[in-house]
Amino acid sequence: MLLVYLIMPKGEAGQYDEFAQCLTEKGAVMYGTDWCPYCKNQKAMFGASFKNIDYVNCDFSKAECDKNGVTGYPTWKVGGQSFSGVQPLTKLGSLAGCEI
Repeated sequence: MLLVYLIMPKGEAGQYDEFAQCLTEKGAVMYGTDWCPYCKNQKAMFGASFKNIDYVNCDFSKAECDKNGVTGYPTWKVGGQSFSGVQPLTKLGSLAGCEI
């Protein structure tokens, strides 16, 4: 599978900015790493809007990831529940009560 990543200038608006901001406001958090290909896929789904996601890099915040029971990447915490693996944006929206 070939993935193409666009490098957007800092501060450029993304397609899902409001959606990503809503997820963060509702307490959704993505736990992952820079080297994880599944995390890269999840980030790519948001495009430039990923900058608005509450993201914890487990390579640099291992204690926080351990405290939250993260055993695989990516892991989303939404509404006190954990969801492992790449999640469809529609599912994240449904879980957090955010419209895409």
